[in-house]
Amino acid sequence: MGVLALLWGSAFLWIKVALQHGFSPVQVTVVRCALGAATLLVLALPARQRLPRGRRMWGRLVVAALFCNALPFALFSIGEQTVDSGVAGVLNATTPLWSVLIGLALGTERGLRPVRLAGLALGFAGTALIFAPWQRAGLASWGALALLAASVSYAVAFAYMGRKLAGHGQGPIAVSAAQLLTATALSGLALPVAGGTASSSVDLTGVAALVVLGVLGTGVTFYLNYRLIEDEGPTSAATVGYLLPVVSVALGALVLGEELSVRVVAGMAVVLAGVALTRRTKVTPSPLIPAASGRYCRP
Repeated sequence: MGVLALLWGSAFLWIKVALQHGFSPVQVTVVRCALGAATLLVLALPARQRLPRGRRMWGRLVVAALFCNALPFALFSIGEQTVDSGVAGVLNATTPLWSVLIGLALGTERGLRPVRLAGLALGFAGTALIFAPWQRAGLASWGALALLAASVSYAVAFAYMGRKLAGHGQGPIAVSAAQLLTATALSGLALPVAGGTASSSVDLTGVAALVVLGVLGTGVTFYLNYRLIEDEGPTSAATVGYLLPVVSVALGALVLGEELSVRVVAGMAVVLAGVALTRRTKVTPSPLIPAASGRYCRP
């Protein structure tokens, strides 16, 4: 659990470092998807899992890859151009709140108890506290909105994947590799118009950060998360989701020297408390979509 939380939570740090050392948001997205897919393909070999077949399955993977990988990965990279990595990790924690709202809109969330409603209100109150649009020092900027949009994209993806990809009966590692391969292709379409040429400021530090982000922060994290659910159950895996913003904030402060105000830290605590209340229900995750722990496709 500790290793998984560290690798997953550090993704925001590696994104920031890669951006600071010459890579564009689209380049970060394409390379991390490609490296994550390659890592999962290697891990799928000993498990004897093969890529899925059939047009319908690949068609569904296109939608999942767009909303769960290509779009949010790009939005996080865009957002972190102007927002600290620690704050990005905090805003990422709002995904379960959007998932509940989408569930209510689709009718999949029924009989919402007062405790979960209170958690929803508390979570969004914490988000408002982080943004603080009433202050000049608030985070109501395009970068922060891009980060929040990434979290909404994840929530849309989980709702879709829960309906269309759950219970498919195929190897989850290979299917996830196929999804990241699809995300690589989708992201690659934007390269000609959004920074496909390597910057002259790219250096070994940026390359190393991108390799760690793709291999460890994207590919290996899904595999560890899957194993954790399989070996320890969804409750243990769910704990990791609460550690991610804490890890991102700590690494941002220790490695990059980022400063967080008391308001943002308080907002993080309120958001996590709200998320904890909204998750007070028994959910059985599918092998492909580890809903209890968050998701493998989140940074």
